[in-house]
Parts: sequence; structure tokens; C-alpha cells
Amino acid sequence: IIGLIMAAVFRRSEEVRAARFVTSASTSSGGRPLRQQAVFLSTLVFLLVFSTWGHGVGLWEKIFEAKWYLTALGAVLLAVQLKYFLNVRITYLFMVGVVVAMAAMAAPVPEIPYTIGIFGLSLVLFHTGGEARQWFESSYILARQILPILFIGVIMAGFFLGRPGGEEGMVSSKYVSGLVGGNAISSNLLASFMGVLMYFATLTEVPVLQGFMDAGMGKGPALSLLLAGPAVSLPSILVIRSVMGAKRTLAYILLVVICATMTGTMFGILINS
Repeated sequence: IIGLIMAAVFRRSEEVRAARFVTSASTSSGGRPLRQQAVFLSTLVFLLVFSTWGHGVGLWEKIFEAKWYLTALGAVLLAVQLKYFLNVRITYLFMVGVVVAMAAMAAPVPEIPYTIGIFGLSLVLFHTGGEARQWFESSYILARQILPILFIGVIMAGFFLGRPGGEEGMVSSKYVSGLVGGNAISSNLLASFMGVLMYFATLTEVPVLQGFMDAGMGKGPALSLLLAGPAVSLPSILVIRSVMGAKRTLAYILLVVICATMTGTMFGILINS
């Protein structure tokens, strides 16, 4: 929605800019067909969603009970794509599958074979070389950057906001509930501005948001913060301004705040109804 509004507002300048480039609808800059990238990305999202699926009610609980079977199905699909897209030897993938299957039969919890599968796949990608190894190295670098920040975020969230069901942190819950409790438009608007001013590295918004909710933040403002935080931050504002200019940057920030506020407010109404 934000992109469509930005395109409509700055339509003339976008037409001039778009005329300078020739885009291809079938391939990306790397030359790999777009359909392959779409299938590969969809499989990764499938694995991410179902491997982290939590308890629910009704259909959601049934999906939770079958989550590891669905995850195994996704792993098989990923192995096939690795064979044909990245030229990974099927022998290596089969060996990893056998080890994971043996671990699944012997391990008391499914997370153990899941972890073994991740390490096994990492070794296979590293040994294969080429594009497969580049994918592994990029993932490793990203994990090395994210995990320390995630741990720091968890510690800081606990220090300032306390722990779930435990004692309060340095920030009293009465201040949090007074400012962003409930589902007023002002609470959602403030939460959106907080998200803009705060810097969320990937995954650090999870412990911070959990701390705010345990301190009394409403579910609507929590969603507003969760939407606005990763979408824009002070560092990204500087980068966007250098690329798009001050006028487009200001329009983008305002649209993010407005959309996050509206979405959080509507979500709070639905949850509380």
C-alpha cells in the first residue's frame, strides 16, 4: 500500500526514472529464472513457518501436531531444489537425510534432529562450493551478525522491562500501560512513533515487544510498534534520504506511521471485540 501511494504521489518523477532502466520480467540480475527463485523462496518460507508453529486452538492445534511432518515434507522439497537449482550432489543430501531420520527415531525431542539437519546441510553446502557455498557463507555471516545483537536485546529487554510473569524492570509498568495501554488512536500513534525512533536489528524486536506487552502495552499498539519499527529507523532514514531525497523520505515516514497506526487500531478492535 505504501509503495502504491508513493508511486501515485511521485508518479511523474517515477516515470522519468523508470524510462532509464530496462527490466526483465523473466530473469533476475543473477540470470536465474524468476520462477526458480519464487519456488525456492516459498519452500524456505514454508520451512520457517511450520518449523516454528506454536500451539493453537482447533485447526491451528492440529497443524501444530503435524508441524514436524510438514517440516520434513519441506525438507524433502528443499533437497530436490538444491539438487536441480544449485547442483548439490544427491548423495550428500541423502546421507544427511539418513542421519536426521536416525536421530528422529532416537532423540527424545524433534528439535535435536532438526538441529542436526541444519548442521548437516551447512556442511553439504560448504563442501559443494560455487553458488551453494556462497549461500551458506551469506547465511553464516548474517547469523553471526544477528545472534549477538539478539542476545543483547534479550538482556536489555529484561533489564528495563523485567521478565514475563516476574518482577518489573527499571521501567515501571504503570508508565507503559498509561501511555500505550488499551487501544486508543493516540496509543497506537505513539507506538508507531516509538517504532520509527527505535532501531530494531533483525529479531531484536521480539524480546523488546514481549517486554512491553508484559509491562501493559495493548495488542493494538504492540502491532503498530512491530510494523513501524522494522519498516523505518533513524539509520535507515539517513540512507533513504541519500537515495530518495528529503521529500520522499518524509512522505515515506508519514505513510509508515499512518499505516501502522491504522493497522494497530483495527487489529485492537478485532481482538477486543
